Amino acid sequence: MDFSTINHLAVFAATISAFVLGGIWYGPLFGKAWMKENGFSEEDLKKANQGKIYGLAFLWTLIMAYNLAMFLNDPSVTMGQAVMYSFFTGFGWIAMALFVIGLFERKSMKLMVINGGYMTVALVVMGVILGAWK
Repeated sequence: MDFSTINHLAVFAATISAFVLGGIWYGPLFGKAWMKENGFSEEDLKKANQGKIYGLAFLWTLIMAYNLAMFLNDPSVTMGQAVMYSFFTGFGWIAMALFVIGLFERKSMKLMVINGGYMTVALVVMGVILGAWK
């Protein structure tokens, strides 16, 4: 794969989209349930090193976006295929890995669905951006 053909601006936009979605997903949509399932209080979240958390999350999401771009970069990949491949990546690999790990960590099914659902939707949104903006 020729890394020079990757649309780096699209990768950056895909990364930002995951952050925007995360703010909605872990905020108004599922924030309270996510906190409850993790046993977090508002005070716990305030005490966390936000710079480290968001900085590393951005870096790792950027790596995910580049990885997805490598799969979708072929000019023959259609938008439908980009959505399908992104869904299979988010659901089939990431969500299922989170479910397996969650079982061993004895996390609740609700938490696994919240986290796995976010990753699935985030990857699909990223795939739409990367598929449309080659």
